[in-house]
Amino acid sequence: MAGAKNHDYHILPPSPWPLLSSFAALVLATGGIMYMHEAVGGGWVFLMGLAGVLACMYGWWHQVIREAHAGDHTPVVQLHFRYGMILFIASEVMFFVGWFWAFFDFSLFPVAMQVVDGQVERAAEGAAAIAAQWPPKGLEVINAFELPLLNTLILLCSGTTITWAHHALIHNQRGGEKRGLWGLLGVGDRDGVLKGLWLTVVLGLIFSCIQAYEYMHAPFPFKGINYGAAFFMATGFHGFHVLVGTIFLIVNLIRAYQGEFTPKQHFGFEAAAWYWHFVDVVWLFLFVTVYVWGGWGAPVHGG
Repeated sequence: MAGAKNHDYHILPPSPWPLLSSFAALVLATGGIMYMHEAVGGGWVFLMGLAGVLACMYGWWHQVIREAHAGDHTPVVQLHFRYGMILFIASEVMFFVGWFWAFFDFSLFPVAMQVVDGQVERAAEGAAAIAAQWPPKGLEVINAFELPLLNTLILLCSGTTITWAHHALIHNQRGGEKRGLWGLLGVGDRDGVLKGLWLTVVLGLIFSCIQAYEYMHAPFPFKGINYGAAFFMATGFHGFHVLVGTIFLIVNLIRAYQGEFTPKQHFGFEAAAWYWHFVDVVWLFLFVTVYVWGGWGAPVHGG
C-alpha cells in the first residue's frame, strides 16, 4: 500500500514549534539586554519573551507526549531519545567547564587588586604595593560550611528521592491506601513514584530559596571584580539549571498523577532523572572548587 509505514522510525510532520521557539528566545534575550541597560519597556519585552518560551515549551512537549500516546515512540526512537539526552547533558557539561576554567584562571593567575570599603582598587602594572592574591585582598567570602553545605546536603537528598521514584516506577510500586498527609495530596501509601517526585520537587524549591537568600546577603558585588563575576555566573547558571530541572520534575509529577508512565515506557521521567543527577554532580564540583577551595584563607563574612 502506498504510503504505508514499514520501518521503526518516526518521520515528524511539519511543526511550527522550532521557529516559534527561536523567535521567543530572541525576544527573551532582547528584553533581558534592554532591561539590563535600563531601556524603556525592557522589562515588558523580557516578560513577553518569557511567556513565549513557556508557551512553546508547553506546545512542543505536548506534541511529543501525543506522539508517545499514538505509539510513534518505538524502541528505536526511544533509543535515539536517550542518545539525544546524553549528548545534551554532555554539551551542558562543557558549558560548565567554561565557567570552571574562568574561575581557575582567575585564581591561579590573580590580578593585583584589593577591596577597600567595597571599592575595587587595581594596582598598576609592576606595582609591589598590592600583592596579587586570590581571593583579592580585603574581600570577604561566604562561609562554605553554612548555607552552601546545607544546600549540598539538600541536593544529595534530592538525588536519593528521585532515584527512589525511578526504581518505584520500574517495579510498578503504585497505588495503595490514601491516608494522612500523603492522602491529602492524592498519593497512596505504596506509591513510591509520587512520593519520590514530591520530595524531589520540594527539595529543589528549598535549594532555590536558600540560594536566593545567599545572593541577597553576599558580601561582594557581581560587577567590578572577577571573583564576584565568576562566582555569580558559575553558581547562578547552576541555580538556573535547578529551576529548569524542578519544572521538568513538576511536569513529570503531573504526568505521573495522570498515569502516563509505565514500567517499560517512561523516557520523559528517565530524562528528568538524568538531568537532576547532572545538576547534583555539578553542584558538588562547585561546592568544592568555588566555595571551599576558592575561598580558602580569605576572611569569612560574618565570621
